[in-house]
Amino acid sequence: MTDLSHYRNIGIFAHVDAGKTTTTERILKLTGKIHKIGEVHDGAATTDFMDQEQERGITIQSAATSCEWNNHRLNIIDTPGHVDFTIEVYRSLKVLDGGVGVFCGSGGVEPQSETNWRYANDSEVARIIFVNKLDRLGADFYRVTKQVEDVLGANPLVMTLPIGTEDDFIGVVDLLTRKAWVWDDSGDPLKYEIQDVPADMADDVETWREQLIEKALEEDDEAMGKYLEGEEPDIDTIKACIRKGTIALNFFPTYCGSAFKNKGVQLVLNAVVDYLPCPTEVKPQPEVDPEGNPTGKFAEIDPDKPLRALAFKIMDDRFGALTFIRIYSGRLGKGTNVLNTFTGKTERIGRIVEMHAEERIELDSAQAGDIVAVLGMKNIQTGHTLCDPKFPATLEPMVFPDPVISIAISPKDKGGSEKMGVALNKMTQEDPSFRVETDEESGETILKGMGELHLDIKIDILKRTHGVEVEVGKPQVAYRETITKLVEDSYTHKKQSGGSGQFGKIDYTVEPGEPGSGYEFKSVVTGGNVPREFWPAVDKGFRLSMEQGVLAGFPCLDVKVTLVDGSFHAVDSSAIAFEIAAKGAYRQSIPKAGPQLIEPIMKVDVYTPEDHVGDVIGDLNRRRGMIKSQEAGVASVRIKADVPLSEMFGYIGDLRTMTSGRGQFSMEFSHYLPCPRNVADEVIKEVEERNAKK
Repeated sequence: MTDLSHYRNIGIFAHVDAGKTTTTERILKLTGKIHKIGEVHDGAATTDFMDQEQERGITIQSAATSCEWNNHRLNIIDTPGHVDFTIEVYRSLKVLDGGVGVFCGSGGVEPQSETNWRYANDSEVARIIFVNKLDRLGADFYRVTKQVEDVLGANPLVMTLPIGTEDDFIGVVDLLTRKAWVWDDSGDPLKYEIQDVPADMADDVETWREQLIEKALEEDDEAMGKYLEGEEPDIDTIKACIRKGTIALNFFPTYCGSAFKNKGVQLVLNAVVDYLPCPTEVKPQPEVDPEGNPTGKFAEIDPDKPLRALAFKIMDDRFGALTFIRIYSGRLGKGTNVLNTFTGKTERIGRIVEMHAEERIELDSAQAGDIVAVLGMKNIQTGHTLCDPKFPATLEPMVFPDPVISIAISPKDKGGSEKMGVALNKMTQEDPSFRVETDEESGETILKGMGELHLDIKIDILKRTHGVEVEVGKPQVAYRETITKLVEDSYTHKKQSGGSGQFGKIDYTVEPGEPGSGYEFKSVVTGGNVPREFWPAVDKGFRLSMEQGVLAGFPCLDVKVTLVDGSFHAVDSSAIAFEIAAKGAYRQSIPKAGPQLIEPIMKVDVYTPEDHVGDVIGDLNRRRGMIKSQEAGVASVRIKADVPLSEMFGYIGDLRTMTSGRGQFSMEFSHYLPCPRNVADEVIKEVEERNAKK
């Protein structure tokens, strides 16, 4: 049996362009997994193996790889940084035990780093921080650690200090050992010397080392007591305290270097082994019942317990569907049968492989703590649980955000329709934030996603990977409807047509709910005027009706329905009669309740050089944006604003034009707000015209 204390399941995550993939390449080189380093900007990085990734120089899907360092097995997932692919980070964090947050030495804490950090906090993943690109112009390690405190509200524990800055960056000082690691100019990560601390840094090193020891020893009262009495703790004691504090998320060991120039990566690898948790040191995954409620049981990390595994990613390649799974307990062997608790079906495990980006190494079995891929599973989706058929259990599933943007597509030639259907089916299995719907009236295929880039890449994959040429319609915004007034009303459904009839009368109020509350239903009926068994039918009738608003057919949100009174007939009343009554009541009352169109508002983060701030703010105002804040950085200004999604199409092109190509932005869904009258009228008119054409 493998010793689980020698396992580290880690993810590398950061803002787009902070150097995650480059850092992963260096780790693979140092651990002997690859012999030639591939560069992102040449389109040759090992973990960026999709055509689209190589051309655009960005990571689109998370890639898994395994390697060895100091007799420890590292399972590494390199995740994307672009906001449209946050789903990949979210689902990777769900199955990881630790992470490396990479920050750019000059860019600092950028918008996407915040989102990823928040996800990691939600998943309670222990992390170390690597401040990268210290060889770049404007890089400042101390400024970035201050930003980590101020912007992320995190507690960085500085473990290394940089020697030199920008072009003069030559190495780092390890505060624990008081030794300087200095690399030569050859670019070979293995050509370094361990020297004494440069004389001009001696005072700084002592100051920072003292802070490091004091923070670390807060984890151990006994060691702290001895330290206060003047006894210096040994290195092993300090390391044990750092490990304890890191796993408890009290602080985050912080390192610095330049992955591109091969400086400082060894210390990060040592830190992964020394301070990040092994599978048995993290909280076990909670088990849930079929409705998703916690059962109070947990999947303990133990190879001898029944099998519990979570499918966190599905990838389709030339050999068929690959299902990535994280095994929490038990063992998985080739040829064994496993139960998928979501579908209730058992499947046979064909081949088990360990992934190294695109390559695969065949395995006979895997056990608790492993991250492996399984070939040939038929009916499985992201978030499904695989378990021992004799001991069924469901692990806590993943929750995915709703798409905010949609486009209509149609195949260019008649024969492409079936091919397109098969391709889209595979793509939705791979990416749960990508949805495909068919408009029943027009027969159009609607793609829904997290942003323009997300859908742009899906169209590209359709064309290249699946050979389907499509015509793309104008992007559509996911508008919603709500109400603004309270209405008290009554509705009677009565139908008599020989034999037993239908009867249901309800008295009710419809009122605006809290923003973000969706749909709420409650009954205050007393005295049995509407028997309790019919309440769910009334609820169902209203809930189903909410899917189509009265203004333009968009779903209706933030509505509270209260069943006040009513009456029933001993023979003619039934659940279906009350459900029909509720549907009629919805059609009758919502138009009286001041219906209103509401639109998705995006949280937009723009980085722009100082000399273009006026133009950028003016442009955001023209897009009906609300400027929330401005923060001046070293080389750029960060502007935060809330802007309606409908005004943000094509924004990246306009921003680049305004800022001579230097501006960048990210956005994510924030909330819904009422549309101005003129916009609402325009949207309703468009919908009516579309419906008239049908």
